[in-house]
Amino acid sequence: MLWNVDLTLVDVAKVTRAAYAEAFAVVTGRPLVQLPQMAGRTEPEVFFDALALNGVSLRDPAESEGLLAPFGAELATSLAARRDLLTTEGQLLPGAAESMAAVAGLPDAVQSVLTGASRPNAALKLRAFGLDRYVDLTVGGFAGSDPYPKGALLRVTRQRAEEKYQVSFTDRATVYIADSPRDVEAARIGGARSLAIASGRASSNELRDAGADAVLPDLTDPAALTAFITTVP
Repeated sequence: MLWNVDLTLVDVAKVTRAAYAEAFAVVTGRPLVQLPQMAGRTEPEVFFDALALNGVSLRDPAESEGLLAPFGAELATSLAARRDLLTTEGQLLPGAAESMAAVAGLPDAVQSVLTGASRPNAALKLRAFGLDRYVDLTVGGFAGSDPYPKGALLRVTRQRAEEKYQVSFTDRATVYIADSPRDVEAARIGGARSLAIASGRASSNELRDAGADAVLPDLTDPAALTAFITTVP
């Protein structure tokens, strides 16, 4: 079972935006006036769009690539400096901990994450709310760190889990739990079932139209979530 983090399990958008703004200014020397849409997107995608939206003109496209690694490091530093604000200005979404605990109780279930954040940033957010106890981050997919789009990264993540646990995880037995149409598409490309949670910016209808295998309004019904997981077509 692969979980998206932001707006599926936790909402720390206010803290993340502040960290983005600080890191962007340090790396580019320009203020972050306009932040791109973040839902369902990876940290590199957001950074490259932010360059364009905020008028950072680079003569060579390779220059923007060269800024990505320093930005990622600075973002991790900025977010870590705000770790105490994650719980005071952010929130654990309703039912998140209970749902992860319910999945942990399923026979042979392995939980990890597939997120647009980097490994340190995702781990920091999960740890702040005590969710890291439920997931094996060593097999997770972190699109902010890994050089793959989310769909391909899902397959890489599954391969990592298969190698570690010596178990074959079929397409139908692999579930991606996330909140955006882009995540639904990543599940399709990666060969997994998608359980969409309408806790983010997309409505239930938008998630169904994107092709989600099932949609829940939130995570407050762990029984419905585990029923979907255990009913493999």
